[in-house]
Amino acid sequence: MLHLDRSAFEHFDEQGYVLIEGLLDVELDIEPIVAEYEGLLDELAETWKAEGRVTSTYSELPFCERLQRLVIEGEPTYDQHFDISLPQADITDETPIHHGPAVLDLLRSPRLLDAVEQFIGPEIFSNPVQHTRIKLPESQLPDASRTGLTAQVSWHQDLGVVTTDADNVEMLTVWLPIVPATEENGCLAVVPGSHRKELALHCRSANPLTLNQVCIPDRMVSDATVPLPMQPGDVLFMHRKTIHRGLINNSDVIRWSFDLRYQPIGQSTGRPWFPGFVARSRAEPESELTDASRWAELWREARSRLAAGGDVAFNRWQQGDPRCA
Repeated sequence: MLHLDRSAFEHFDEQGYVLIEGLLDVELDIEPIVAEYEGLLDELAETWKAEGRVTSTYSELPFCERLQRLVIEGEPTYDQHFDISLPQADITDETPIHHGPAVLDLLRSPRLLDAVEQFIGPEIFSNPVQHTRIKLPESQLPDASRTGLTAQVSWHQDLGVVTTDADNVEMLTVWLPIVPATEENGCLAVVPGSHRKELALHCRSANPLTLNQVCIPDRMVSDATVPLPMQPGDVLFMHRKTIHRGLINNSDVIRWSFDLRYQPIGQSTGRPWFPGFVARSRAEPESELTDASRWAELWREARSRLAAGGDVAFNRWQQGDPRCA
């Protein structure tokens, strides 16, 4: 089992985050993700070509270049096809979502969970507030394809986007890139030490580039921010109250990442309508979810319940709060 240095935990306690370089094995953890998503894109490209959106499937190109070409030409809404969580609104029985074996293997990677265990203990639950974000260059992103998963992400705290029953949960954010994340293509930036303060006010963004995101107004964020360039295999661990954002992609290449959350088993997830799972249990290893088809089934069941309607409020913030003016 990998043991992190004491200095890593000291940095996490003091600054609210710590970046561990080379934690994951690129061949074992990252390359299977790329291969699985290449298969997904094969299907989407064929569909978009059959619909007349694009003139070619561009099958000769690698994943990122291919997706760029397809999105620029066809202007599809592509994010949800690759995402591993459902949206917060307009869910139907046909809302796409992906839960393949390579993604489950990443979420259960022993290298990743060995590190997570040292933060929150050996009984580890995979929180369902999780996403893959494939961000096109801002200059190339069609308006029709712009969502919170494809464009820049405004300042926020992960505790701020879950319900209040999770306020005291030991929720750990885990962020990792699938391709190099640079300042130019939109790596993460954090506000060091912000986890020591109370939860900040979050408002609905009026910025056309981040429209409707729930975020902290810029005027309330310290100027002492730190960008965190990362390479595939690097992993960033953040406190649930650390203020952070995804920078704008000013490059000509895609930035692709996963943001995951883990917490001790038995605590509230802040999204009770979505299914989490036991990722590791030293006490009851038989309770661990190891079957991707079962994982996908849990999400299909949740999708059906939510598509049927009901009063579901995913966030704690109310529109029209006078403090947001």
